[in-house]
Amino acid sequence: MKKKILQYFICVVAAALTAAVVLLSGLMYGLFKNRVMEDLQTYADIFEAVLEAGGGEKIFADMTDDELRITLLRADGYVLYDNVADAEQMENHAERPEIVSAFECGKGGDVRNSHTIGRSTYYYAVRLKDGHVLRLAKRASSLSGLFARTIPLIVLLMGLMMGICFVVVKGLTDRLLKPIRQLTEHLDDMSGVKHYPELEPFMDMIQEQHEEILQSANMRVEFTANVSHELKTPLTSISGYAELIENGMATQEQAKKFAGEIHKSANRLLRLIDDIIRLSQMDAPMPDMVLESVDLAKVAANTLEQLQMSAHKMGVTLQLDAHDAVVDADRRMMEELIYNLCDNAIRYNVHGGSVRVEVRPVRDKVMVCVQDTGIGISAEDQKHVFERFYRVDKSRSKETGGTGLGLAIVKHIAFKHHAALVLESRLGVGTTISVTFDKTAKS
Repeated sequence: MKKKILQYFICVVAAALTAAVVLLSGLMYGLFKNRVMEDLQTYADIFEAVLEAGGGEKIFADMTDDELRITLLRADGYVLYDNVADAEQMENHAERPEIVSAFECGKGGDVRNSHTIGRSTYYYAVRLKDGHVLRLAKRASSLSGLFARTIPLIVLLMGLMMGICFVVVKGLTDRLLKPIRQLTEHLDDMSGVKHYPELEPFMDMIQEQHEEILQSANMRVEFTANVSHELKTPLTSISGYAELIENGMATQEQAKKFAGEIHKSANRLLRLIDDIIRLSQMDAPMPDMVLESVDLAKVAANTLEQLQMSAHKMGVTLQLDAHDAVVDADRRMMEELIYNLCDNAIRYNVHGGSVRVEVRPVRDKVMVCVQDTGIGISAEDQKHVFERFYRVDKSRSKETGGTGLGLAIVKHIAFKHHAALVLESRLGVGTTISVTFDKTAKS
C-alpha cells in the first residue's frame, strides 16, 4: 500500500511539473515573440519616417546590423532593395503572408520557423504612402530552440523538485499509515494507538473482525475438546463391555445385558455424530437452504407422531394445538427445529408429565411454542442452555441418550431464519420455548 501511494504521488507530481514547465515555456515564448514583433514595428516606424523625409539612401547605406534585415518592395511585389541579398536575384514576394497583409491592411506580420537550426525569422511589413512596402525581418530563438537550450536546466530543476517531493510524500505516507501499522501490532489493545477520525470506522471494523476471529478460534478449540470428550465416553463403554464378552468374563445373561449397553452407546454415538455433522453444515458461510412454503402445523403433527413411542416410554403425554400456519422456510430445518424442541421436552420431563405443542399465526408472524412440565432450568443455566454440549442435568442426559447439541441446533436454525427465540423456565415447574417466524422470509 505504501509503495502504491508513493508511486501515485510521484506520478502526480511529475505530471504537474511537466505541465508547469510546458505552460511556462509557452508563456515565455509568447512574451518573447510579442517583444520581437514590437521591436520590429518600432524600427519600421522610424524607417518609414526617414523615408518620407528623403533620407532613405543614407540610412540604408549605414545599416550594418546583420540581425536586422531590411527589404523594400514595389507594389507589384518585386524587391527594390535588400541589405542582405542581391535585390535583382530575389524572387517576387507578393505572395508572402506579411506582404499580402500589408497591401490589404497597411501592415502585417509573420513568423517562419526553422526546425533545423532551432531559430525562427520574424517578419513585419508596412505599406508606405507611395505604395511601396517596407519589410523588416529578424532571426531569434524558436520555441524548440528555447527548449533545446533549457533542457539541462529543466531536467536539473525537475530532478531537484522530484527529490524534494519524494521526501515530503514519503514522510506524509508514513504518517498516514502509522495508525494502521500500529493497529496491526496492537489488535488486542488499541487504547494507545493514535488515529484519525476518518479511520475510526475502518479501525472499529478491523477490531470487531479480530475479536470475532478470536472468539471463533476459541469456540473451535472448545468444540473440538467437547467433541473428543463426548465421543470418548460411549466408545469407552463399548470397548469395555466388548472386552468383557471377548475374554469370557461375562455369563450368558450378563453378555446379553452388555450387548444391550453396547447397542445403546452405539446409538448415542451415531446421534452425536449426526448432530455434529449437522452443526458443521450450519456453520458453513453459505448453508444449503431451500426456501419453500412450509405448514408448521403439519410438521408439528408429524413430529409428535414420530415421538409417540419415546413419550410412552417416559410416561409423558403429548398434546397438540395447531392451526394452519404457513411460512417461507427450509422444510428440513423446520422439521429438525420442532423435533429437537419436542425431543428435549420429553427427555427432561418427569414420569406422568406432559408436553404441549402450540402452532398459531400471530398477525404477520407464526409462533411455535413447546411447553413441558419437566424438571425446569435454573436462572444460571438458562444463560448457557443453547451452548453446544451444555447439559442442565448431565447424569439424566446420559441416561436418556441426549447429545447436548439439540438446543444448539435449534438456535442455529432460528438464527438462519431471522426468528425470535424465547426461553421461559422454572425449576420443578417446567420449561417453555417459543420461536417466532416471519411468514415471508427475510432477504
